[in-house]
Amino acid sequence: MSQDQKRAEAIVEQMLAKDEFSRWLGIEVLVVKPASCICRMTVRDEMVNGFGVAHGGIVFSLADSAFAFASNTQGRIAMSIENGVTYPAPVHPGDRLTAEAHEESASNRLAFYRVQVTNQHDAIVGIFRGTVYKTKQEHP
Repeated sequence: MSQDQKRAEAIVEQMLAKDEFSRWLGIEVLVVKPASCICRMTVRDEMVNGFGVAHGGIVFSLADSAFAFASNTQGRIAMSIENGVTYPAPVHPGDRLTAEAHEESASNRLAFYRVQVTNQHDAIVGIFRGTVYKTKQEHP
């Protein structure tokens, strides 16, 4: 295993250990690589809105967590400065969601990510785009 891979995994492990919200959501980190991350969670009954489908914030939060993990895997602390999400299909209680975050482009200070969220049938239920500012500070 490369040093970059070891560092990426250690950073995400450290971040998740302190991330109460992602743990409350039940997010599992499946794959970590430099500049990418795959996470999964199951939608629970208490996550639905008044229409009986998952609140948009649930899909957003899963994507945002995958984005945060992916964007921090290269060593420097990265903070989100802009993001948005599109919901092409509804999400229901019991759905098993997978978020795949990948870096699309990066400069010295900014990086741009895309996160695709799918359900257990491989239907796309969320398309998230985010930008991070890469600080000068390194992860411990």
